Amino acid sequence: MIFRRLKASLVYLLLLILTTPALAYEDPDNENLSSLISYLEQKGFEVQSLLDDPRFELYEDIVERFTKSAERKSHSLDSYKRVLNFEDKARKIDAFMKEHASQLKQAEQEYGISSSIIAAIIGIESDFGKNVGSYNPFNAYVSMYANGYRQDFAKAQISELLKFTKRKNIDVFDLKSSYAGAMAFAQFIPYSLNKWFVGDDIFDMNNNIMSVGNYLAYFKERTGDIETAVLRYNPSRLYTKAVMDLAKQAQS
Repeated sequence: MIFRRLKASLVYLLLLILTTPALAYEDPDNENLSSLISYLEQKGFEVQSLLDDPRFELYEDIVERFTKSAERKSHSLDSYKRVLNFEDKARKIDAFMKEHASQLKQAEQEYGISSSIIAAIIGIESDFGKNVGSYNPFNAYVSMYANGYRQDFAKAQISELLKFTKRKNIDVFDLKSSYAGAMAFAQFIPYSLNKWFVGDDIFDMNNNIMSVGNYLAYFKERTGDIETAVLRYNPSRLYTKAVMDLAKQAQS
């Protein structure tokens, strides 16, 4: 009798676990996500269908990824370069520039940005197109907002992302990004895609080359200095130094 009662209790407990909804966007206690939905609705975006999509998920490690980024955990240029696998990129840059010589030359002529600096940025950002990230940008930005991390930035990027996918007629869940929501070989956040990306296909290398040139030209004109323009790409002095050093490898 005791065994039958215990077995029944265990079955009931299992059914309770399986049928209890997980804490997620629809939970009324999740004020962060409720406020995000309201904000996006005010901007004219209907996001409930996206949040109901089985491909939607909240990334539990999103804040940790930011706090343990290469820029934050590196205390010197040498350690930063090791994290970036800089020496491997230095061996690859000449071959990349040779393969894409025509487009790099066009970007240099059109935007006045050294082809080696454009190549260096693509090398550091995506290992010359080999690594575009394994996250989804919509999930990444919603996760940031839900976890209370850089919320103003996150909600602004979600708006830009939804503008981009609507204009390009893209399923947002088909996109891949870094944990920071940066996409394509140039690793542009949604705002940058909408403002500086050249061309339609974000996974066309020629488009990415032109887009990096376009971005850097915009900030070089306003700052008067290419290194400061690179710093606007990623606000890290270590990053800027690594890009400039990699570009010099191509020139040597």
